[in-house]
Amino acid sequence: MILAAGRGERMRPLTDTCPKPMLKVAGQPLLFFHLQKLAHAGVRDVVINHAWLGQHMQDAIGDGRDFGVQVHWSAEPAGGLETAGGIIQALPLLGDEPFIVVNGDVWSDLDYALLPQLGATDLGHLVLVENPTHHPAGDFSLLSDRVTQPSAPTTYTFAGLSILSPRLFAGLDSTARKLKPLFDKAIATKQLGGQVHQGAWWDVGTPARLDELDTWLGGRTEKESK
Repeated sequence: MILAAGRGERMRPLTDTCPKPMLKVAGQPLLFFHLQKLAHAGVRDVVINHAWLGQHMQDAIGDGRDFGVQVHWSAEPAGGLETAGGIIQALPLLGDEPFIVVNGDVWSDLDYALLPQLGATDLGHLVLVENPTHHPAGDFSLLSDRVTQPSAPTTYTFAGLSILSPRLFAGLDSTARKLKPLFDKAIATKQLGGQVHQGAWWDVGTPARLDELDTWLGGRTEKESK
């Protein structure tokens, strides 16, 4: 599932006429990168939720055949349902097995095919990264392969990439709700695994960071072409 329903307030005015996951870097929308990477990893069915300017995304992507996947759209009411609420609404499209979840406004060089299978009792597995300058406090810590609450001296930032089990959402309805409280509950029962991604990662949350990623990708493409 690709989470693409956010309004992108910090990206205004760019997002006044374009949904945030459709903003371009290196000549193509962020959302296209995710679809290409998921297809490369062998994923064949992708759910994309939307609220703000969702038709713009549907017109550009359609049923996903141009990307080698089948896209299923999950429309949300104005304002969206937050991260957890959007996933819960889409559960009938996602099935009974664990699924990859990708925030539509991140970019990384992580190969999704290398994500592990969930442990038998795990409710999820989070990809973490070194804390970026705009989020120095981090979100979580990692003890062996278990995600824990943040503690000194080492914290990491949630990368917006995860594998989640439908069991994480058991008994919840699709009212607007965030993922963090559900992660906290899974941490308390030691049912949340994790890994640290040491490669490239960007949270494309502001116009400045969008420009930085565009410049970085442009430089990398130029080097690879030589």
